[in-house]
Amino acid sequence: MIKEQVDKILEKIRPSLQADGGDVELIDVEDGVVKVRLQGACRGCPMSQMTLKIGIEKILKEEIPEIKSVESVN
Repeated sequence: MIKEQVDKILEKIRPSLQADGGDVELIDVEDGVVKVRLQGACRGCPMSQMTLKIGIEKILKEEIPEIKSVESVN
């Protein structure tokens, strides 16, 4: 199941986010779109969109070709 694969990859990414006082929570995976909620310091950080697209999305797409994009939800 894709959601389980995404969760495993997020577990690998999570320590680097936590080191900066942030975190990421997997909300859902639907039609190749991963929905996450940024938490802690990541929520208000001006770099959060860059973290989301260049960091999390890039890694997930490399590992799971079915992933089309990653979106942040509140």
